[in-house]
Amino acid sequence: MTKTWAVFHDRNARLFLTAVTVSGFGTSALWLVSGVWVKDLTGSDGLAALCMLAMWAPALAGPLLGALADRVPRKRLLIGGSLLMAVLLPALLAVDGPDRVWLVLTVLFVYGAAGVVHDAAESALVAGAVPPSLLGDFNGLRMAVTEGMKLVAPLAGAGLYALQGGPGVALLDAITFVLAALLYAGLRVRETRPDPLAPPTSTGSGDEPSGRTATPPPSPSRSPTATSLPGQRTATTPKTPDDPTTPSRLRLFRRTAATPKTPGLGPTTPSRPRLFRRTAAAPKTPGLGPATTRRRTLSRRTPAGAGARHIWAHPILRPLVLAGGTTMLCAGINGALIYAVIDGLGHSPAYAGALYAAQGAGSLAVGLVSGPALRRLGERRFAAYGIALTAVAAGLRAIPSDPLALVSSAAIGAGLPCVLIAALTAVQGETPDALLGRAVATAHTLVYTPNVLGLAAGAALVELVDQRPLSALLGVAWLATAVPLFQRPASASRIASRSPSDANPA
Repeated sequence: MTKTWAVFHDRNARLFLTAVTVSGFGTSALWLVSGVWVKDLTGSDGLAALCMLAMWAPALAGPLLGALADRVPRKRLLIGGSLLMAVLLPALLAVDGPDRVWLVLTVLFVYGAAGVVHDAAESALVAGAVPPSLLGDFNGLRMAVTEGMKLVAPLAGAGLYALQGGPGVALLDAITFVLAALLYAGLRVRETRPDPLAPPTSTGSGDEPSGRTATPPPSPSRSPTATSLPGQRTATTPKTPDDPTTPSRLRLFRRTAATPKTPGLGPTTPSRPRLFRRTAAAPKTPGLGPATTRRRTLSRRTPAGAGARHIWAHPILRPLVLAGGTTMLCAGINGALIYAVIDGLGHSPAYAGALYAAQGAGSLAVGLVSGPALRRLGERRFAAYGIALTAVAAGLRAIPSDPLALVSSAAIGAGLPCVLIAALTAVQGETPDALLGRAVATAHTLVYTPNVLGLAAGAALVELVDQRPLSALLGVAWLATAVPLFQRPASASRIASRSPSDANPA
């Protein structure tokens, strides 16, 4: 817990968390009120449901929208996006009847798109502004703050809506965006802008060349040892180009791929396969390898789909993101069963408030301990234990008991955020800076979009199947999601060793 509280001693982390608190309050309030507002204006449940869809739909374009966070300075993007919404939200003051509902839906759609860009830019900026040792703690506290706002803000928004109507809530949200922009302006960060003319992958780590090409240099001469100075090269070195034991010649071959020039190099050279594979695999797997990979520089012309390819090729990120998406799919189904669970307990629908409060309390608790848990367990096991806890709790909802229902809701609230925190922390730590915006946005799309599909599937299933066996089956299927995360991940070196020609996992 010491490092968790150390987050509050970091200036940038404090500003980020305060901005998340302020803007999250306004967002949660508007999220609830927008549907109620449209329902009051039109009397249509379908149009009211479209409000949620309008805010969620832009997440499908996450990889494209996230590219902005890699091509525009992220601090400037956070400030500009916040001010854009502060200017746009007052347009809802013009909504005074059913014929203006289109304006609400339009603003909410832009709101959702700005949120995708905002989340990508914020997560990418946090990775460089907050010390790496505090990333897990920060993400846990961020989750706790977000869940806390979901408990407080809807009640405040509903009260303000009763007094001032929808325009009053829109103005409140606009004010929170202005305050968030001021907080972002106070960040002390130094952003590195990638060179638009740089090759797709390069490194400035000092242990590899900064620009690799297939064309050998004009002079093949190299000094006999790796520590020799350039001035020590003499005209006599080219006299032994075919000596297979010459270390400098091996280095030249591996880094320039000048195969026709080196007939003396045989397949029995001990270190050749490993170094050759590292050279060949770099353009394909920019996120694999040791911590020095974080220093890779990608071109701004790298396509938007590079984030998805990076996640898919990475042995750590792919299982975490897939587990997150599967978890949110099951969470959507479980969420659709909530009122059937309440009916089985013999309560009115208002009892959902107590269950949601218990779930929020569980999320707050796990947010405070996620940092130490990540350091002790690692991302995979932390996510796996969280999924297992959530699955067991969802299955126990098949038993009609008030105390068990409350405990299960708290357990779901504690277990569900684990995979989300683990996946985001892993993406931040295993992705090159210039690709981070697209990778984060892609991860958010892959993780959160299945939740909507789960809600739709759950709404259909609950009409066909009784809630109790459905909850039991859901718990078993959900538990299976955690099994692959308990297995040891394949490392980059193990992937590379599978082929003597190259290490391309594709």
